[in-house]
Amino acid sequence: MKRPVIAGGVVINKKSEVVVVNQNNNSWSLPKGHIEKGEDPLTAAKREINEECGITDLTFIKELGYYLRPSYGENDSATKLRIVYLFTTDQKELKPTDPENPEARFVPKSQVADLLTHPKDKNFFLEILNELEMI
Repeated sequence: MKRPVIAGGVVINKKSEVVVVNQNNNSWSLPKGHIEKGEDPLTAAKREINEECGITDLTFIKELGYYLRPSYGENDSATKLRIVYLFTTDQKELKPTDPENPEARFVPKSQVADLLTHPKDKNFFLEILNELEMI
């Protein structure tokens, strides 16, 4: 069985804030989503960031890594591989277009892990936090 793959990103603005998104009005995460047929993971990450945040002005920096975690309400057999990229943006206004992700906000880097709902998201973010200090 092929494992589902999710692609997304850490997006940092000029104030060194990171964008986080509200999913279904009940959890917070980094912007990410499923890779559509014919897409590579980086293209999917950019598309998902646009849908969930309204950010079109993205500068790709590098791949940050990947980790495994199930989606909320799913068992471990539905565990997905999450690939995370680092981007910067000069865009100031966030305008989500995805109805399942009704809110996006910029948060100081030091507060992101506290806001993320899933423990595996928090752990991944804390592991890559030092890499974000140079941005």
